[in-house]
This record gives sequence, structure tokens and C-alpha cells, in this order.
Amino acid sequence: MIDGYFRVAAATPKIKVADPVYNAEQICALIEEGTARGAGLMVFPELCLTGYTCNDLFLQLPLLRSAKEQLARIVKFTAGRSMLIFVGLPWPHEGKLYNVAAAVCDGKLLGLVTKTSLPNYSEFYERRHYTPGMADPVAADWEGGKVPLGTNLLFRMRECPELVIAGEICEDVWVPNPPSIRHALAGATVIVNCSASDEVVGKDTYRKQLIGGQSARLICGYVYANAGEGESTQDLVFGGHNIIAENGTTLAVSARFKPETIYADLDLERLNSERRRTTTYPAADKEGYLTVDFSFDTKAMEEAQRRELLRVIDNRPFVPHDMTERSRRCEEIFTIQAMGLKKRLEHTGTKHVVIGISGGLDSTLALLVSAKSFDLLGLPRDQIHAVTMPCFGTTDRTYHNACRMAEKLGASLTEVDIREAVLQHFSDIGHDPSVHDVTYENGQARERTQVLMDLANQTGGLVIGTGDMSELALGWATYNGDHMSMYGVNVSVPKTLVRHLVRYYADICEGELAEVLLDVLDTPVSPELLPPEDGVISQKTEDLVGPYELHDFFLYHILRFGYMPSKIYRMAVIAFDGEYDAGTILKWLTVFYRRFFAQQFKRSCLPDGPKVGSVAVSPRGDLRMPSDAARRIWMDDLEKIMDRAE
Repeated sequence: MIDGYFRVAAATPKIKVADPVYNAEQICALIEEGTARGAGLMVFPELCLTGYTCNDLFLQLPLLRSAKEQLARIVKFTAGRSMLIFVGLPWPHEGKLYNVAAAVCDGKLLGLVTKTSLPNYSEFYERRHYTPGMADPVAADWEGGKVPLGTNLLFRMRECPELVIAGEICEDVWVPNPPSIRHALAGATVIVNCSASDEVVGKDTYRKQLIGGQSARLICGYVYANAGEGESTQDLVFGGHNIIAENGTTLAVSARFKPETIYADLDLERLNSERRRTTTYPAADKEGYLTVDFSFDTKAMEEAQRRELLRVIDNRPFVPHDMTERSRRCEEIFTIQAMGLKKRLEHTGTKHVVIGISGGLDSTLALLVSAKSFDLLGLPRDQIHAVTMPCFGTTDRTYHNACRMAEKLGASLTEVDIREAVLQHFSDIGHDPSVHDVTYENGQARERTQVLMDLANQTGGLVIGTGDMSELALGWATYNGDHMSMYGVNVSVPKTLVRHLVRYYADICEGELAEVLLDVLDTPVSPELLPPEDGVISQKTEDLVGPYELHDFFLYHILRFGYMPSKIYRMAVIAFDGEYDAGTILKWLTVFYRRFFAQQFKRSCLPDGPKVGSVAVSPRGDLRMPSDAARRIWMDDLEKIMDRAE
């Protein structure tokens, strides 16, 4: 399998009630289709070989014998195919009838998963025909041999031990203690459900929430195949509502009321990463379980995935695409930032803050957050001391925006021109100011921090840091310069999200402040440490370190899931198709890893700041990383990509 992706399918054949011969033909046709699409797992509905709505016909021996005969036909049909399938049928055993899902792979019947929760309420009368399945597997007769029959069955792929599949049937997932819980605790990473859930008003919404929630709770993939067209409509209608979910995210869902097969690529590496990092998720306990190994060649799946990966890879993982959700998220983040600062001010008894404002995005966001905190505390906004410190690279545009913003927000504005101080410092250390090197740039940043710290001492206030998480990940901050503050409100906000937070504020405010914020959004990201050219910003951050949308994408997948660089590269190529070519992505991914490892010492001594999302770089929280870690094995993986490209 490529990068841990495994293709799965949920299929609803159009059946005929009590006609296993016809139904087996439809199932085989869908298996053929799934083979062509590269599916490695295909799940069919509950009792689909006979139809769920046979009622008392389940007591007829001809139907039961035909179901077994047609299962044998399906088993034979799968020989040589790279697929594991689950198909539902009634199974007689030692004088009782069981509702089972047969697991079939490469011409073999691997096992029979029994349904344990038999509904006998409202429209359901399953106990009239079926016996609740046994948990511990027993030996059932099959074509002169034996096959395991029971609920506690695990199906493990030899080529990929991380792929462990277990099954439950329809009602099993609706009960308070579903079998899938113990399956997952035994090590199952994918749960399949052969279902026959009828349609009533609103049930589809609840069903989708249920399957998504179960996949999130168990940190697993969940493949749900539901009965559909062809079932008897004597009293019920079945919609064929199929769902594929992964850790709370719905990857694919079918339209109802028509036969449809849905496909998706589960990310097994992501699931296993989540389980490893979630220390409250217990180690696998397989006591009482029987593990059945299966095997098949995954080349067909890999070829299909190279043509098209069947999952959405979000190229802006920190930013919701839905405008309503984005606005809700922005308001929530603003509140978290403001509440963090509010608590710090209350704890220290401080009623003043000092913020260096440049007219750029980060300092704008910090100023807006400070204004909200002061409103929550009932403090006058003029005790927010906004400080503009023009120097060699300051442009009129950013300077005027900074001043207008402070005025419209009601903050006190102080201007400290640092040119002479920086030139004096250069003279003191013997640096030629015509040499625009790192000393030239960082000397300005450190002078600004000194000014802010001393003004904070004068006012009895706190210096509010403005740097964001993307800059910290890249180390794009001057050590003991803008790197340092007394509380950093943006410390866990990525650059791509900073922009949307400022835009959100611009949308909810009015007048000249909104105009200023919109112009800030339109200004290139720059530290403004080099002299402008013809009055225009000459130093653009993204020309130097790379596009922030790429770096935020890398940051999210590196810290959230610990993926291999080669996988992140492939994901980025797919996600940014049409925006960045493969060579550009590889270039900046290499830069990211180089800077990320080299600059950890800056993150190791970060000031406090509020965590707002699932990814953060605080040394006290999410990222406990040694400053002296070698990056060799990560770079070696990238070099393999370069070699293939050549």
C-alpha cells in the first residue's frame, strides 16, 4: 500500500427478495467493479444474499440451502482477486439460525461474524427467526471442513499488520455497548457493518452522526453498508444509505433510494498515529479473540491510488472552507486568545499592556485581541500602549495603517524612532550600516524589543508578543528580539489563520477601522528590516522562507500525525494541484525541515501563550523536542524523492 492508504467500499446491490441466485449475481458484478476500482475491502448489506425482508421464509430450508450454495459461488468468484469482502446471509448452526456476515478472500471463507443484538421492537422481529450470536468463536461446518463462527473475530492482513478488521451487524452499533468497542480495544483499526436499517424521517441524519461518532470514539475506520432497493416494501422502505467514516470524519456517503457503491481511501497511518499519541487509548487486548490472517497483492490498489486518491486533502487544514463555520471558528479563537490574556492580567494585577505595532498582520491581531481583553475586564482601552518604532525599512503605508488602527481602537499611541539608536549601536560594535546582513536586520528587532520592555517597566504593564506559530515553526524570529515578550497571544495561531482572523474582525466592525484592516490584509507580509525601494516594501517574507500556505500544511501534518516527509510531499502535490508545482513543493518542504530542526532552541524558551487548536509548538505542552535533534533520517527520505525526480 502507498503511504498507508487502504481503499474500501460499501456496496448496495439491487436485490430480489428470497432469490439468492439473482442476488449472488449482483454481488459478483459489484465485486468485479470494486476490483477494477482497486478496492481492498468491500462490504455488503445485512442478509443481502437472501434479502433482509424474507420474514418467515427464513424458516424455509430451500432458502437456507440456496444461501449457502450462493455463498460458495461468491467464495469461488473471489479466487485470485485482491479483495476481502463481507456479505450478509442467514446461517444455520446446531439447530439454531444466526444472522452473520461472511468474510471472504481469495477463494476462501475466512470466518462468519455473528450478530449479537437482535431488535424485537417497533418494526423489527428478528428474535422470531434468529438466535443472538456467540461472542467466542466456535467451529462451524463448511464444505467438509470447519470455519470460525462468532463475534470476536479479527481479520489481519499479513502485508500490513496495522490493518485489522472486525465486524458488527446493524443493530449492534445502536446499542449502549456495541461489539465494535471491544473489537477496537482488541486492536481492530477498521470496523465493518453489514446493515439493514430502514428509512424513516430524520433517521439518515442520526445514522450519519452515529457512524461518525463511533469512528471518532474508537479512532478507527468505519465502513457501513446498508440495505436498499429490492427489499420488500410491504411495511418498510430501505434507502441504501452507505457511509465510510474515519476518526469522526465522513469520507464518503451515498445518495439514498438508489443502488450506489461508495469508495474511499482510509489512512491507516493516521489512525495508528492517533492511537499512539492518545495515551488514554489502551493497548490491544486480544483475550477471547481469534485472529484470522489474510493476504493479497496490493498492486492493483496502488495503481488505482496513483491515478486518483479517493479522499479530500485539505490544503488549508487550519482554515474552515465553509464561511459560517469559519466565522464561528474565528470568534471562538478570538475569545480563547482574549480570555488567556484576561487571566494573565488579572493574575498579575496589571492594567496596562505594551504592543509594538508595525501595520502588519500579526501585530494587528495582537492589538485586536488586547482590545477585546480590556473590554472583558472593563478597563479603558487607552491603557493599551501601542508603540510604532519606524526604522530603515518602514514604509509610509504600514506606518500610517499602524497609527490609524491604534487611534480607531482607542489605544494610546507612542512613536519611538529607533534609527539613531540603531546607528549608535552599529557604531558601538563596529558594524558598517551599508552592509545589510543579519546583524543589520536583527539589530533593529532587538532595539524594538528593548524599547517595549522598558516602556512596560515605565507603565507597569506587560509586553504582548505578536509572533505567530508559523514563524515559530520556521524560526523566523529574532532571538531576544521579537521572539521575546511577557505573553504571546498569537503563539499557537498559524499565519494562514491570522489572515482570516483579521478579515473576520474587519467584517464585523465598521467605518475607517474596517478600511484600515482591509489595507493591512492587502499588504505583503514583511519584517520591514531592509530599506524600501521607491517607497514600497522590498523585503517580502514569503520570497525568503516560502509560501505560508505550504508551510502551514507541512506543519499541520508533521506535528499532528508524524508522517514521513515523502507522504507529506505527495499529499501536498495533490492538495495544491494548480497552485504549486511538485518542484516548488519539494523545495519549500526541504526548507521547512531544515529550519524546523535548526530553530528548536527558540521554541524551547517561548513565553507563555494560549493554545487555540490541535497543533501547537509550546515546549510546555505539545512539542517537547530536543534542540539538538538530528534531521538526517527526515532529509534522507526527501533525498529519495529528489532521486526519483531526476
